[in-house]
This record gives sequence, C-alpha cells and structure tokens, in this order.
Amino acid sequence: MLISPDRGRFVFEKLERDLRKLATAQQAQSVHNFRTTTRRLQTLLLELLPERDRNQKKLLRQLDEIRKRAGKVRDLDVQLAALRSLKIPQEPRRKTQLTQRLIELRAKHEKKLRKLLTQEMMREIRRRLKRAGDEVEFKRSRDPLVVARQLLAQAPPADQLSDDVLHRYRILVKRARYAAEFARKTAESTKLIAQLKKLQDAIGNWHDWLTLTNTAAGQLGDIHQSPLVAALHNVTGGKFRHAAAALEASPNVEPPKQEQKTTKAATVATRSRKEMRGLQRATRTDTAA
Repeated sequence: MLISPDRGRFVFEKLERDLRKLATAQQAQSVHNFRTTTRRLQTLLLELLPERDRNQKKLLRQLDEIRKRAGKVRDLDVQLAALRSLKIPQEPRRKTQLTQRLIELRAKHEKKLRKLLTQEMMREIRRRLKRAGDEVEFKRSRDPLVVARQLLAQAPPADQLSDDVLHRYRILVKRARYAAEFARKTAESTKLIAQLKKLQDAIGNWHDWLTLTNTAAGQLGDIHQSPLVAALHNVTGGKFRHAAAALEASPNVEPPKQEQKTTKAATVATRSRKEMRGLQRATRTDTAA
C-alpha cells in the first residue's frame, strides 16, 4: 500500500500554515499544531521515503531547531493544563505559586521561540517547503502500514514496565501512528490508526502528569515536604497504571512481561498515599488540640 498522495501533499501545505500561525502568536494550540505537523513531515521524509536531497535535509534541520524550542513551551502548556485540572484542598497557596512559576517559565521560553522565528528564517523555510512538496515522489515510498508495524516491533526489551520503558513506548507508538496516517484510507488503516491514537493518548496523559510532578518536586520538595507533591504522585501513579493497562490491551504491541515486583511509579504512588493519610491525621490531631 503506497502513500496517499493527497495526504502527502496536505502535510506540506498544513505545515506552511502552522508555521505562519506560530510566527504570528505562540499560543498553546499553534505551538501544538506546529510540533505535530512537523513530526508528521519528519516521519514522511525519514521513514517512508527512500532518500532525501540537500533541500529536504536542510529543511528538516531548520524545522527540528524550531520544534525543539517550541517543545519547551509545549511542555509548560500541558503542565499548566494538568495543574489547573487538579481539584484538591491541599496547599492552595503553593498550587498558586507553582502555577505562577510555570507561567513565568512559559513566558521565558516563548520569548526565546519568538526570537528564533525571524522573517528571514520563515521565508527560507517556506521556500524549502514548497520545493520539497513539488519534488517529492510518493510512488517511491514505503508501505506506511508496514513501516508502522516495523516501528512497533522495536519495542524496548524489558522484564517489567518502568517510567523509562513506558516513555520509549510512547515515542514508538507516536511514530507508528504518524506513519500509518499516510496510508490510503481502508478498514485496516482506519482501525490501526484508531488503536494507536487511543494508546498514544493514554501514555501521553501519563507523561504530562509525570512532567508536572517532577517540576513540582523540584520547586516544592518531595512527598515528605509537600502534600501537593504527594497528591501529584498519586495522580501520576494512577495514570501510569491506566497507560500500562492500555498497553497490555493493545493488539499492536508486545508489552513487557510483568513480574510480581512493584514498578517505581506504583511504589511512589503507594508511598505518597500513605504520606497523605499521615498528613491528614496529623492535621486533624492539630486541629483537635
């Protein structure tokens, strides 16, 4: 099954639009759209086409530089969204302080991103995009569904699922989904894409909360020092278990064989729940006294 020419041409056109919107305003949605479309173009040129010319190589380097800079902004956007969705009574002042710190960091990285998006760079990238889109030969492409399954077969060997292993699955599933999306629309491709999207969403949600938890711990201390951090560990542990279950249920990947040992995320979540109960008991005792 060859690449759908319409789908292939669309990614060039969409990236040009997304780049223009990103240069105009570095809002959360424009940052996200640019990054995902860039990843799709990278998948097309690196995974599905047999070779790249000098123009395509230069284009990928320029886009990668912007994508990485935009990634700093995107990480903070997802952390802010997660933190604002957290409804807990513990440490409202610290939650506000953490929110403000994330906003400040986002402004800092947004400024760096904006500085990179010069008019000269935008003109050159648009020129290279148009040239690459005009010259690409879709008839020479690899089968997108075959490539997707080959990527999924690269699942990391592991005795049990850990944060690092789940993160590697996250990257592979994302790349496989983007490859599959270039296939012509059939029942097979539609089913595979839907399955990969569901799995990607589950693992991605866990990763968003893990990133927030790590940031909070760096700002506020560990679970012994902050009930808010303990609560975040609890949520992240739950997200880890949900992602692990989605991975186990997926017919497209082979998850690690689970031993009876407890994973790091589960251990932290269990410990943080105990810490939370202890803090709550101490609070009640202090209030009674």
